[in-house]
Amino acid sequence: MHTSFLQRLHFSVFLSLAVLLATVLAGCSKPEQANPRLEGKIYGTFWQVTLPGSFTETRISELNDGIVEVLQQIDASMSTYRDDSELMLFNRMPAGEWMSLSRPLLDVLLLSQSISEISDGSFDVTVGRLVNLWSFGPEQRPLAVPDEAELQERLAQVGYHHLELDAEGGRARRHSDCFVDLSAVAKGFAVDEVGRWLNRQGLDHFLVNIGGELLAGGEREPGQPWRIGVEVPHEGLPTAHHVLPLRDMSVATSGDYRNFFEENGQRFSHTIDPTTGWPIRHNLASVTVLTPDNASADAWATAFMVMGAERSLEVAEEQGIKLLLITRENEGWRSYISETMREYVGPEMAEEILAQH
Repeated sequence: MHTSFLQRLHFSVFLSLAVLLATVLAGCSKPEQANPRLEGKIYGTFWQVTLPGSFTETRISELNDGIVEVLQQIDASMSTYRDDSELMLFNRMPAGEWMSLSRPLLDVLLLSQSISEISDGSFDVTVGRLVNLWSFGPEQRPLAVPDEAELQERLAQVGYHHLELDAEGGRARRHSDCFVDLSAVAKGFAVDEVGRWLNRQGLDHFLVNIGGELLAGGEREPGQPWRIGVEVPHEGLPTAHHVLPLRDMSVATSGDYRNFFEENGQRFSHTIDPTTGWPIRHNLASVTVLTPDNASADAWATAFMVMGAERSLEVAEEQGIKLLLITRENEGWRSYISETMREYVGPEMAEEILAQH
């Protein structure tokens, strides 16, 4: 049986249309993007999420929207810069009255109280009124040393023992007119929440960075850890001198060189000692903490900045915390690490860190 000319013509036209359609569709499909970095602004700082691998623009957009939603939910719960946040509502509750809290806010407060107890109050979320008084909070007061009488008045309102939590009942109350400020832990919690959300999307490898607090999920490529630089203040400019490898690990830093003011030639750090009401006055310039979760690392970094180098190393050894300290020594600086940090980075890198000045 022979194919007629008409049949062959129809088949040829059909084949041409199919090829044309495939070409058009191929031209309309957008190529995948390799190792995309999603980023934006939140909490008065930046956020970035780096994703190894290739992703379509649609997938990237979906992930970006999901991350933003997570960040906005935490902002609505824990911000002190929003009058309508859950935390600010709690701060306006009359002393002694219970308030039911969302699980995320309660979890952050429970973690904070635990670290407050272990650190003997070096970390204390009730320090908010002192932070505001020293011009580092939402009140945005003039950058000047506060009046001593007002300082003592606010210091009397500070103390983690003024905060009572009922974990089983999901509620909390203040026993004084203290102002709860979670700026030293909420950002770390947000890092963790983004990481958990990415895990639920089936992603195990990522780098979450919110204002310098980082969570390294998995690896940046097979067999290669993520690597982060630790800044050292040098001639007024932060410079990365130490590079640490990270796999499924968080890192948080705190330093006295990023946020401060000067008056009459004296430098005042943004880190307030909750026990004295004054900014820290020792030679500890920078703290870097590694823990599996970033909320803990964030809070401990603040606690260690308050403690100073000697006490910080003692507590880090007691608690098994990976810790790197940088102190000002005459015209230079010196690094210290806890034993668990030495074990984590290995003897060769440990010696390299300690040798740099």
